[in-house]
Amino acid sequence: MILAPLTRGGNLPFRRLCNDFGCKVSYSEMIYARSLNKGDAVEQARLRSSPNESLYVVQFATNQINEGVKAIKEAKQMGAHAVDLNCGCPIYEVTRRGLGSSLLRSPKKLYKLVEGLVQQSDLPITVKIRLGCEADSINCLDNVKAAREAGASAITIHGRTAQQGYSKNADWDLIKQAVEETRKDGYDIPIIGNGDILTYYEANRRMQESGVDSVMVGRGALAKPWIFQEFEKQQTWTPTAQERVEVYKTLAEYMKDHFGNDDMGRKKSWNFLPWHFEFLSRYKAYPEHQYSEDSIAQPLIQKRIIVPDDMDPIEILLANRCSDAHDRIASILWDADTHIDAYSKLCSYAESDEFATILQTGSGNPEEDKVLANLPKGKAGKWEKRRGRKPGPKRSEEEIAQIRAERAAKKARILAEGGVWPPP
Repeated sequence: MILAPLTRGGNLPFRRLCNDFGCKVSYSEMIYARSLNKGDAVEQARLRSSPNESLYVVQFATNQINEGVKAIKEAKQMGAHAVDLNCGCPIYEVTRRGLGSSLLRSPKKLYKLVEGLVQQSDLPITVKIRLGCEADSINCLDNVKAAREAGASAITIHGRTAQQGYSKNADWDLIKQAVEETRKDGYDIPIIGNGDILTYYEANRRMQESGVDSVMVGRGALAKPWIFQEFEKQQTWTPTAQERVEVYKTLAEYMKDHFGNDDMGRKKSWNFLPWHFEFLSRYKAYPEHQYSEDSIAQPLIQKRIIVPDDMDPIEILLANRCSDAHDRIASILWDADTHIDAYSKLCSYAESDEFATILQTGSGNPEEDKVLANLPKGKAGKWEKRRGRKPGPKRSEEEIAQIRAERAAKKARILAEGGVWPPP
């Protein structure tokens, strides 16, 4: 089981935590090769690995051989064991530069790029792809063929197109087909499957049914970093709230070690620590004897979690999806002297008036509404300007009143169901 390259989530402290739980192979956040070559400090920092990372793979976004080779040399100097070419990132800032998933549109160009990197690199080159860019242009098999014939050392397949994001279940049937064709053509290159894995038994089934050599987890690890321990021991761990707080406190301590235990270190850590609770708050125990059959019908990671009102206050707090609650949890973890101190203070906060307000309104500040804003239609911003769009006319008072009423009703319904407002 491999830790996926995770934008923002794949920071060094989080990878260190996953390796504590038995992760054997971890990938860096995606690094822009061009920015790295220009000396960008942020991209250079992403090359660093934790001492407990036994096999560390640095992932680059590039579409030029020379640019990639230069970046690979720097990665090697920083101790990377292998390098991965990102051919799956779907975000516009990446694809508009001809990087990420846009590389999937031409298997011939992908072949030339991978071949050039392999021939001039001292490190193994792996490739991570999606099924294709758009739903109507799935060319996964062509790109797998191009990468393996170009000399890639391993190929990871995320079972969705770039266009799909996470809106549909991963297509493991196509991953299986890619494995079968690769073996049929006589290639012994490892194929790694990626998509919708939250439990060790789902990982087992995917490996058995598809024939992949390994599985890669992203959101599953963000929700429970101990997924690697579960896979290694082949049993579900159902940590208590106090045990989970100990894990989260350890993550905070690792961020102090990495970014510094001062005001600047805290400021840097706040780009990550509160954000992690968007995923950690989704944790739910899924013992195999209870959920194995359910996981076949639908991947467990795609299930919506309803938080019961009768849970212990600390459980309700740790499951809350409000960003204001996440910021407060992060602060308590950061300031607490010990794991026990952190748990005690979180228990107190869970029964505070401030958290009661969050439960009632979805915000730590009831006077502030981050969603119901009076914006003109099609307000021009950087995205609209790139596409040559002009702002539309401002909404009338009647339109604004109707929108506010509809959104207020939606907000009340989501909060009543145990959801988060505003929706992620």
